[in-house]
Amino acid sequence: MTIAFFSDVHGNLPALQAVLADLDQRRPDLVFCLGDLVGYAPWPNEVVNEVRRRGIPTLAGNYDQGIGLASSDCGCAYQTDTDKGLGAQSIAYTNAIVGDDERRYLRLLPKHMRLDFQDEPCTLSLLMVHGSPRRINQYLFEDFPEGSFSRLLEGAGADILLFGHTHKPYHRAIPYEHEGETRYRHALNMAFL
Repeated sequence: MTIAFFSDVHGNLPALQAVLADLDQRRPDLVFCLGDLVGYAPWPNEVVNEVRRRGIPTLAGNYDQGIGLASSDCGCAYQTDTDKGLGAQSIAYTNAIVGDDERRYLRLLPKHMRLDFQDEPCTLSLLMVHGSPRRINQYLFEDFPEGSFSRLLEGAGADILLFGHTHKPYHRAIPYEHEGETRYRHALNMAFL
């Protein structure tokens, strides 16, 4: 089985079209989007409608949640006053142009999706979130402490955690002990932007 994941499109229709063209050639069995369809780039309605047209199961990202609720806050952690000002312009623009139907769609997106594979001898639980299992806008950067990652994965009941939000893709294998042997849980950031 082949599964494809993408995240953080942020209204970038040409980039989404390139990813979808690649997926059309590869023909995975399942495709999932880990959120943040809108924000920053000027095609939020077109991105939402293309994902909807294709029936791609999609999570709510923090930006999707903000636009879905017609909020002036995207839940972003801008570091500088310049970034905060540009962020305020971006969410105001997106709120002004997003359609009612697209806003309703964004408001109703789930915050978590789980796939459980029960094919012995290897059972596997894959949890998809946008930021983290705790908060839609929590940043799990690559330097997130291993002990914290371990507790997060164990508490979420996930062998594999897939997320986006940071815009920096990476994979980390987190060791844990099970009946005297070392096993691994995996954290994968699927950022797209």
